[in-house]
Amino acid sequence: MNQNTANNYSCNQCHAGMMHSRYVTYFTRLGNELITVQNFPAYICDVCGRREYDEQSIHWLDTMLDPNAGKPTQAKRRTPPLSRPRSGFSHPMQDS
Repeated sequence: MNQNTANNYSCNQCHAGMMHSRYVTYFTRLGNELITVQNFPAYICDVCGRREYDEQSIHWLDTMLDPNAGKPTQAKRRTPPLSRPRSGFSHPMQDS
């Protein structure tokens, strides 16, 4: 994130301040563990202090913290189609 004014926008909470891109320390919980991520991109209001986090960065962090990250996935098996009754004429049985 760069510091130019093109990334700034008005705050949706206080409607008085401007949201500025900054790097902050992000806190989250993973089970009973507190996870901190330094230099995390965010937008901060210069009046009320509201924080909004970059969606792409949150998605990346969620992927990294996923307990299944890095584990191979199993290919889903295709189930064979159900047998359907045949339609049409059947061959008559011959008496012997």
